[in-house]
Amino acid sequence: MNIPASLQNVQQPISIMWFRRDLRAEENRALTEALKGSEKIVPLFIFDTNILQHLEPNDRRVSFIHDALQRLRKTFQEHGSDILVVHGKPKEVFNKLFASLPVRTIYTNRDYSAYALSRDEQVGVLAKSMGIRFKSFKDHVMFEPQEVLKKVGTPFLVFTPFSKAWKARLEEHPMDEIPPARLANLQSFTSQLPALEQLGFEDQHIDSTPPYIAPKLLKKYKENRDFPGIPGTSKISVHLRFGTYPITRAFRLGAEHSPKWFDELIWREFYQMVMYHFPESAKMELKAAYRRIPWRHDEEMFTLWTEGKTGYPLVDAGMRELKETGYMHNRVRMVVASFLVKHLLIDWRWGERYFARELLDYELASNVGGWQWATGSGCDGAPYFRVFNPTLQQERFDPDMKYIRKWVPEIDSAQYPAPIVEHSFGRDRALEVYGVALKN
Repeated sequence: MNIPASLQNVQQPISIMWFRRDLRAEENRALTEALKGSEKIVPLFIFDTNILQHLEPNDRRVSFIHDALQRLRKTFQEHGSDILVVHGKPKEVFNKLFASLPVRTIYTNRDYSAYALSRDEQVGVLAKSMGIRFKSFKDHVMFEPQEVLKKVGTPFLVFTPFSKAWKARLEEHPMDEIPPARLANLQSFTSQLPALEQLGFEDQHIDSTPPYIAPKLLKKYKENRDFPGIPGTSKISVHLRFGTYPITRAFRLGAEHSPKWFDELIWREFYQMVMYHFPESAKMELKAAYRRIPWRHDEEMFTLWTEGKTGYPLVDAGMRELKETGYMHNRVRMVVASFLVKHLLIDWRWGERYFARELLDYELASNVGGWQWATGSGCDGAPYFRVFNPTLQQERFDPDMKYIRKWVPEIDSAQYPAPIVEHSFGRDRALEVYGVALKN
């Protein structure tokens, strides 16, 4: 790692603002706190090789982050500064920074995944050993996983009581808008943003600009959100995932315009809480009985599902949309997940890993939560005997086939395949297999 020449002669103590999943300057809690200090601030982002080494060269998320960093960098450049973007393992990066710069404080926003907690513990211990302060703040959730618990101090496993407790806490601790940060205490320096090719990735031309969320859309959200053929959702998920849009602003909009959208944001916090308290659920069914299900590890059927060639138009449209765009409508996500784990009896972990590879808005807690919900094995999951009928779902939520025809243009031709499994057969088989496993 090379320290920019414009930083090499810095003598006065500085602070580092370590950006991770909060790639914005507005309503950023750690940045706001850092700017209150007396030390000049050096913004930092690390392309973490511990994570990148597991990704494909065409991963859309790296392009999204790279674009967001370009936008953030322009903001800092307008104030005579820059953002130091490096490629490596966080602990090693900080070791080198501490050896080269007079760092006194690290500011950052908290993350709650098992890897993030371990990473921050390592950096925090290293910083403490060198007399450097490590300050972290709540930013990408309204309430942290340990803030909304049952009265006895244990985590909720059902959404409705969690939501009630969450809202009760909100009444006690109302949403406060983070004041605009005055970017006047930044260290003056210039740096270079590594090209995607230097990082080993291909540019996927992803625009990270946060969307304008119209009040009109939110007011009709409850009415329109289940219909993939109309623009009834905000598509804010990827921006919440990478922090290009502040969660506080999202909740304020929901509170003003859409109780249903507001509740969907609470689902996100519910899954964050579950993953924090039950990290084993990332790879294991939360409900132990479901661990006995004898999954069919059918590679051929799984491939047909991933390619959108199941013979069920709504399933195929969703899988093709995912493959081409990195996005899938939420109603369709439930249908394709149910089809994989119920009709095909294929291990939900296969589907979760595939989504992890393809989804632009992939977030471990929400993705695992959604897959275990579809399987019936997680918190507040759908009962095992609830099996979505893809044809009825299509008739109800895409009656004019606008969505399907966009992604499955051969739908009315002889080229479109017959269903790979008949619905009633798949449903009856699932009920029998699940029923036997859950009785033992």
